[in-house]
Amino acid sequence: MFENLTDKLQRAFKVLRGQGTLTEENIAEALGLIRSALLEADVNLDVVTQFISQIREQAIGAKVLTALSPDEQIIKLVRDELITLLGKDTARFKFSSQPPTVILMAGLQGSGKTTTSGKLAAWLKKGGHRPLLVSVDVYRPAAREQLKVVAQSIDAKIYEGDLKGEQPGAALVERLAKEARREAVILGCDTLIVDTAGRLHLDAELMSEMEKLKKLLNPSEILFVADAMTGQDAVNSAREFHQKLNLTGVVLTKMDGDARGGAALSIRQVTGQPVKFIGIGEKADAFEPFHPERIVSRILGMGDMMSLIERAEEKLDRKKSEEFAKKALLGDGFTLEDFRDQLQQIKKLGSMESILKMLPSVGPFAGMQQAAANIDEKQFSRTEAIIGSMTAHERRNHDIISGSRRKRIAAGSGTTVQDVNQLLRQYAQMSKMFKQFGKGGMMKNMMRGGMGAMGMGAKQKFGR
Repeated sequence: MFENLTDKLQRAFKVLRGQGTLTEENIAEALGLIRSALLEADVNLDVVTQFISQIREQAIGAKVLTALSPDEQIIKLVRDELITLLGKDTARFKFSSQPPTVILMAGLQGSGKTTTSGKLAAWLKKGGHRPLLVSVDVYRPAAREQLKVVAQSIDAKIYEGDLKGEQPGAALVERLAKEARREAVILGCDTLIVDTAGRLHLDAELMSEMEKLKKLLNPSEILFVADAMTGQDAVNSAREFHQKLNLTGVVLTKMDGDARGGAALSIRQVTGQPVKFIGIGEKADAFEPFHPERIVSRILGMGDMMSLIERAEEKLDRKKSEEFAKKALLGDGFTLEDFRDQLQQIKKLGSMESILKMLPSVGPFAGMQQAAANIDEKQFSRTEAIIGSMTAHERRNHDIISGSRRKRIAAGSGTTVQDVNQLLRQYAQMSKMFKQFGKGGMMKNMMRGGMGAMGMGAKQKFGR
């Protein structure tokens, strides 16, 4: 996400690199490029105009910061203003003091509302809540069936209700909603997620139905689900929904496919309501709270290490990571069996492309984000297949793998002898590197801090 905007902003900052001080001339040139970058990213024109005006005012009127170069000063101003634009604090999710907390999902057809309802339920379950799902889209049978499939995939409760041959309409919608709330109380569910009907465009009938549901259920949250790929169309739809319903927040879907980011950067300013969650993939766990500071860090090419660390702490087995670290760096080295276990651990974090894109695009990590697109994800599977074709004795004693054994392993894994040779060479190089790393004493310091092989427990390093 934001790849195009990040590249263009970096070019704008480069204009000031090497300059001795900020002047009206070089500020104007840099801001012109920043303005173009934002407009090309499909950010709302009024938002861009206000944003650039604020930066210019602060840059020209700012005291010279001797510790920062001109490009660093502009980067700081842009960072601060972007955080203000998105909202300085992570939007809090509101729960009712009297369960169940009702969450009304709104949006146009095709925005990903039903899938997002399921993802939200999975997120709530992970946080210890007991959600109940219900679809009140009585106009499209496929919509209700889709929510049922989604609920089953995440093992969440769903209220299906009985349509009893009634004609689709407001009366049936209201009956299903009331029954679902009663069912939530009976089952002890503390949240009720109501997936509503969408339309291909805004219309009076849709809004009237939503207003009636709001009055009937008194929801704690009214979340507008918008497809980030539609840019300003998503922003305009959110504004119209907010005028009628007083939205409490926005969920942007397909953020992983949006290289521009215009909707994310415009929607709070235009609607006055925060983005609370983003969808970053098709899987149920490809859903996360929207953290303005982390998003701004990504936009400016500084990566998102906090999200990566949190993902590692959630997905990885801490004990296995620490055991691997001790064996690889403090003991007699790690075996091919240990190597396979670590590959399986890393795969839990997602694709290598998504992992590398969370790293900064500057300093020692420069170029890694660009290289992410060229990574062959299938290599992980090939490596696992090769190691899986070895005997347990071979995996623990790689020195015994002779030529004939390599031919057998290649045949068993559907690869070539060259693939097996390459894996063994890479393993030997890694083993040697880890041992040298361990001798340097850095590992002892890491272990003393309670960190495992993948930066487990590193939150303390970031002041969390």
